[in-house]
Amino acid sequence: MLSRIAAAVVPVLGHLTVSADPGSSPRTGRIILANHTSTADPGVVLAGLRRMGIEPVVLATAGLWRVPLLRGMLSSGGHIPVHRGTARAAASLDAAAEALAAGRDVLIYGEGGLPRRRDAAEAEPCAFRSGPARLAAATGAPVLPLGQAGARRITSGSRAKQLAGIVTAPVRRPRLHVHLGEPLHLPADVPAATTTAHAAVTAAWRTAARRIGEPAAWNSAVSRQASP
Repeated sequence: MLSRIAAAVVPVLGHLTVSADPGSSPRTGRIILANHTSTADPGVVLAGLRRMGIEPVVLATAGLWRVPLLRGMLSSGGHIPVHRGTARAAASLDAAAEALAAGRDVLIYGEGGLPRRRDAAEAEPCAFRSGPARLAAATGAPVLPLGQAGARRITSGSRAKQLAGIVTAPVRRPRLHVHLGEPLHLPADVPAATTTAHAAVTAAWRTAARRIGEPAAWNSAVSRQASP
């Protein structure tokens, strides 16, 4: 249901396009690893994935289950609450492993939280947490890197700015793009796997950002090449 709602709402808020590298579909049982930039990007990602015929189980912050109407949709769709900073946090990976074993794709955000910037610009993904690498090591599931760009043009910054962004988005029609990279099997070593996953998602994000004409996609590459 969440994927259907996102597919209906997101095109009203902006102009969504999608792309994928060869080999990114059509199998299931994959860990879809995405960058997280905005409160709007889960909708953008789900809408983009649905266009590609993918409706994943989502690992999302447990606070969303406290929203009455949303709680029912999340539970009925088999989505998984993440109780960050508690002893229950590891249980989300166990539930994700069960979903993968059942043949579902699982969507997880590598950064585990939103950037603290208030501007609407794009930037490379922040450092990843180890959860995705540990999930891949425990299940042997392939990782499908996903880069999304443009969601910050819908919502970013303070709560007032985010509300204003949603209200004005149908008029502004910001460009949004979701890109799927080639699937990969991560190395067994968790730190190395986390580094590999971050690089793959960054590459997918760069493709998405270039599709919407975001300068950060080129600036970040240039700055790395110039560094010693």
